[in-house]
Amino acid sequence: MPVNLHFGADDFLRVRFAVSPLCETHEAVRTLRRTDRHGYHAPWLRRMRRTLAGLDLAPLWLFMPSSPPGYTPDFLGRPPDTPMAGFDEELARLRATDPALARAEMAKSLAGRPDAAASARGRAALADPARAVRELAEVTERAWRALLAPDWPRLRALLEAEIAYRSRQLAGGGLQRLFADLHPRLSWSGDTLTVRTRTDFVQMQDLDGRGVLLLPSVFVWPDVVSGFDPPWQPTVIYPARGIGGLWTEPETGPALARLLGANRAAVLAALDTPSTTTDLAHRLGLAASSVSGHLSVLRDAGLLTSRRHGHQVHYERTPLGITLAAGGTP
Repeated sequence: MPVNLHFGADDFLRVRFAVSPLCETHEAVRTLRRTDRHGYHAPWLRRMRRTLAGLDLAPLWLFMPSSPPGYTPDFLGRPPDTPMAGFDEELARLRATDPALARAEMAKSLAGRPDAAASARGRAALADPARAVRELAEVTERAWRALLAPDWPRLRALLEAEIAYRSRQLAGGGLQRLFADLHPRLSWSGDTLTVRTRTDFVQMQDLDGRGVLLLPSVFVWPDVVSGFDPPWQPTVIYPARGIGGLWTEPETGPALARLLGANRAAVLAALDTPSTTTDLAHRLGLAASSVSGHLSVLRDAGLLTSRRHGHQVHYERTPLGITLAAGGTP
């Protein structure tokens, strides 16, 4: 059923993007139990099996229904205030959640699941919401360290590249172009963004000058998630582009390696999605200075372009670079 987000004049000025390691942590935890999300993440899931054996996620799963529809407390993944918040910064905000607000949202989450509400863990959370917030923050931190932190440079680079791409769409064609292919379950008409979620009710929400936060996610596919009632900014979490090749290591053919050299060919092959020098160095196990030199040569040869996004420079292949990396002919 749809969630309809109605834009007023001020809301058009308050559409923004952000990357949230906190939200990604919770979406990763949710993905562990939702088999419909496993398709793109099988290599990651196999790698996590041993880690999961020693990781108790029960306090989080209590508030994450194993299948939609269902409500997860908004304070667990509150919308970030800044475009590129750090995990520690977001975790501190989670720890500072008002216990009264936490209790109200936890009660709402448990209301549709009598067994969970009547469980010892559910009763304890509602009886002492301050303690529940501390416990949920601690479990979230452990989940981050175990599940996401080792791969965060790769994930962050993909999410930042997604924002760079969508920002160019917004600059070139406004909201109509942005929402035209952001996700099949999103549609734009007049002054209303319709989000077809897996909820069992229709919701109309006037944004009232709060605008909309757009959060690309590695783990939310195939879903798109919308919600966040006041006091939170309305937010849409949608799948980022490029997740199909996220967990696969780049391959270089022998002909390309002979032409460019092994390391330079590996850099070109790794650019399935726009990436920074630091991300490429992390993925390929090369020194950042070496990667930077290879990128300069490839760009001068017309195989790459570069775009600045904030303090970072993202590199992506040109049509000629794509053809060469694929081993075809123009």
